[in-house]
Amino acid sequence: MKTKNLSRRNFIKLSGMTGTVLSLGMYIPSWSKEADIINLNTNNGSSVELNAWISIDTSGKITLTNHRAEMGQGSYQSVAQILAEELEVDMNQVTIVFASGNSAKYGSQVTGGSSTIRGSYKRLLRLGASAREMLIQAAAKKWNVDPSSCHAENAQVIHQSTGRKLSYGELVEAASKMTPPSNVKLKHPGEYKILRKPLPRQDTPMKVNGKAIFGTDFRLPGMLFAVVERSPRFEGKVKNIDDRETLKVPGVKAVVKVYRDTFSHLREGVAVVADSYWSALQGRKVLKVEWDETGIPQHNTAQLYERMREMAKGDIISYRTKGNFSDAFARAEKKVEYFYETPYESHSCMEPLNCTAHVTDDKIEIWGPIQAPDWIQSNLSAHFKMPMDKVIVNMTFLGGGFGRKAFTDYTYEAAYLSKEIKAPVQIVWTREDDMTIGPFRPGMVYRCAAGLNNGRISALETKMAGQNMGQQEPGADRKGYNDSVTEGLLEPYFNSIPHYTFGDAPLESPIPVMWWRSVYASTNGFAYESFFDELAAEAGQDPLAFRRQYLWEERYQHLIDKLEEVSGWKQRKKNEGYGVAITECFSSIVGEVVKVSRKSSGGIKIDKVWAVMDCGWYVNPDIIRAQVEGSIVMALGAATKHETTFKNSMAVEKNFDTYKMPRIHEIPEIEVYVMDNDEKAGGVGEPGLPPFTPALTNAIFDLTGKRIRKLPFSLDTV
Repeated sequence: MKTKNLSRRNFIKLSGMTGTVLSLGMYIPSWSKEADIINLNTNNGSSVELNAWISIDTSGKITLTNHRAEMGQGSYQSVAQILAEELEVDMNQVTIVFASGNSAKYGSQVTGGSSTIRGSYKRLLRLGASAREMLIQAAAKKWNVDPSSCHAENAQVIHQSTGRKLSYGELVEAASKMTPPSNVKLKHPGEYKILRKPLPRQDTPMKVNGKAIFGTDFRLPGMLFAVVERSPRFEGKVKNIDDRETLKVPGVKAVVKVYRDTFSHLREGVAVVADSYWSALQGRKVLKVEWDETGIPQHNTAQLYERMREMAKGDIISYRTKGNFSDAFARAEKKVEYFYETPYESHSCMEPLNCTAHVTDDKIEIWGPIQAPDWIQSNLSAHFKMPMDKVIVNMTFLGGGFGRKAFTDYTYEAAYLSKEIKAPVQIVWTREDDMTIGPFRPGMVYRCAAGLNNGRISALETKMAGQNMGQQEPGADRKGYNDSVTEGLLEPYFNSIPHYTFGDAPLESPIPVMWWRSVYASTNGFAYESFFDELAAEAGQDPLAFRRQYLWEERYQHLIDKLEEVSGWKQRKKNEGYGVAITECFSSIVGEVVKVSRKSSGGIKIDKVWAVMDCGWYVNPDIIRAQVEGSIVMALGAATKHETTFKNSMAVEKNFDTYKMPRIHEIPEIEVYVMDNDEKAGGVGEPGLPPFTPALTNAIFDLTGKRIRKLPFSLDTV
């Protein structure tokens, strides 16, 4: 680790703090390198890239600037726990503030891919430990003793032999003049006092008592409100606007044509601007817009899936191959081939999209529920030809994101409107807007084929047909392979199966698609883990034992052992339906077992779900359990309740009356277990979703003998 310098005066201005502080940051020249600890003490005005820092003032108060979004996944709490552990402070002494968007200063701020902890935990641990050691050195110097005779505890430095104590606040001035240590010793997990403990989340009270600020809570002096009428067919252009009745609505100020940047396509809309959201909404109800839909393909769900099924039968763009699948498949004793289908899905966050923007001649400022402030800052800078440092993106709490709020369309639309009306404005999307405009999780069709010899897989081929999320941009290479076609598949399979090929057939459609919780693993997992179960049945083997023979690495074997133990897998009885699935997502491995039974009234009841999460190094088991439980509930909805369908290139499901959500009485008992090991940290917010659906459908097969290969399905009619 190297020592870097930054003007402490400028840092204090940026962080909004006063008084003497010890401030540590992380310098990241590239994401491929570990962070260097830097001292923010000297006043030479040099500039470095900062990711996150901690500051201690003379009262001993510790402030963390969090560069990532909090959308329910728990990073607000987890980052603080990491710092507090090595810093030797109580969680009640930690205050967290959100950073504004600045990739040059913070590095990547995109909250996605379950990356916040797994991407920075080592750096954050070193930051806490470095601050602790500097405070110890400051105390030792004041007492004229060896630093090794001192230790830190509860925001104090204690001299072991005499019991003398100095608070961090008393030491901060001296510590702030020291050079951070080049090496620090980090605790072994067995020594943790705060980490790996189910501590209550600091953001929960704020969300209960209303103090937490979400996007629609934000207000500016003179701020106006807007709702936008958008083309229901995604690419329609404004042909004519009749706003006569709209302008008669009390409070309506203007009707303005606006644009959204959707994968570099500027899609048109008409904004109704008013002095309240209610007035804007009433004005929109009587607004008449004629759309030019010339040349827009009239896509329907049935046509889309018919095309995908045909594409899955044909040639694919190969991504990953080994051996010679065609030859091995031809020579196999048993040949197995099935198709699987997964639906388009809306994100349907409980908090619909919203954004507040204030654009002036020399500055753009944004406030709202934002997953990717640095992406938005870059996008607005390019569109408005504004220097990056004049584009300020402020994060609020998010009422759910699932990838949708990492997009740049809703923030650009708000900024465009603010510039046009020359005033701060808050655009609020209705639930219908949120569910019909997209982007959506893409629907997929999979063709899986395999050959079996002596009960083992000798050849495996998967073909994925559907819209690729990475091919929406104009000029994107639609002939290139999709490197996410194996997402969700356990890595040991690539070593233990002798012949395989994985590839995709990309579908082109004007329907906008993008990431959804666990991204491709949410659909891949259903197809691949369902297919492995079918192969186990063809081989006449126990489904979990069948998987075990390919997952020979110790980490996977331990997870299977735990899954068998907690679910009572080997003790299951006749007329009980048990299903299993194991997937790998964002560096975490999750195995789930689902138990089902027949309802006396007909249909299937989910009795219980057991989930075993191996995310390696972890922070807070309660947060992990909550995220796995939430993932299972979300997967249950996508498997058995809801989908987005299209008719004449328009989304049919507009609200929760047709896009049904699971109700609380339908949620089964869920037990979550967290593996303890020395592996690197993996993700937590998303990996619990992919294995649930195949575990459920495999359990239904175990009970009824019926295979479910198309989603969604109804538990009541199985």
